[in-house]
Amino acid sequence: MDAMKYKIGIIGLGPIGQVLAVHFQQAGCEVAICDLDAEKLNLIRSNGIELVGKIEKREYFKSVYLSIDELLNHDFEILISAVKAYHVDSVLEHIKKRDNNHMFLLSAQNGIDIRQKYLSQFKESQILRMVINFAGNLQAPNTVNITFFNPPNYVGSVNDSQPDIAHWVAEILTSVNLETNYGDSFDISDRLWAKTILNAALSPLCGITQLTMKEAMEHPDTLEIVEQIIYEAVAVAKAEDVKIPDNFVKLCIRYLKMAGDHFPSLAVDLINNRPTEIDFMNGKIVEYGRKHYIKTPLNLTFTNLVNAISHKNGYSKK
Repeated sequence: MDAMKYKIGIIGLGPIGQVLAVHFQQAGCEVAICDLDAEKLNLIRSNGIELVGKIEKREYFKSVYLSIDELLNHDFEILISAVKAYHVDSVLEHIKKRDNNHMFLLSAQNGIDIRQKYLSQFKESQILRMVINFAGNLQAPNTVNITFFNPPNYVGSVNDSQPDIAHWVAEILTSVNLETNYGDSFDISDRLWAKTILNAALSPLCGITQLTMKEAMEHPDTLEIVEQIIYEAVAVAKAEDVKIPDNFVKLCIRYLKMAGDHFPSLAVDLINNRPTEIDFMNGKIVEYGRKHYIKTPLNLTFTNLVNAISHKNGYSKK
């Protein structure tokens, strides 16, 4: 396995971006990173990125950029997008100025249909998708507290045209104990739906109620809401021919009951008056439900409530 076969560029240094940056760097890859937070980048330049909690590592980086244009001037073959879904359009504004035919795009983001955004600037054969099964919070701008890792992660080519690159990514990350498996496009799609259903079940509820994941799962009233959100989403997923195990709802509840006493990412954004990814989570469940004439009243309620709060905070849907 040649760690230098592909050079890596990473946009977005939230928990996912920082975790991936550390592991690619530890594996011996050439890694360039970018974020628009100057304070964060100054800390990374001086102290590196530190992972604590379930994973404990620290890595230092030579190529650290404050602008997307600077990063895109760096020579690399795989661009990893770890920004929130609502930042993708602004990233694409920079990318469209460039000749990106030599570049592969790996989306390491939450939500359904994120890849559709990238099709304006990339061919399907250039796009890879990753299903992330770890989570963490920023303990400091350059320190990620990994709260859990439910291995493996999964990575694949969205149209199965680039299995070699997807296998390389999986092998590189697994070599440094961030276990990642290859999946074909159908497997990746199924797993993205399952991950989105898990996120949709708790994220908006925690954001609106300001209950932590643990608190929401321990209270019978909110637990009942979580179950019903999952039932709605499963009905929609099955209508979309997504492979869902017969006991999926029970597995989801068991999984979510192991969640820690902290807030999921969408809830953190909502609580801190930032835009959210709700339209790519519960919003997509509502959208596909309408396609199949399946009512999703709870997912609709949480989608509209979160969007109403975001609108009040000055963030309107485009």
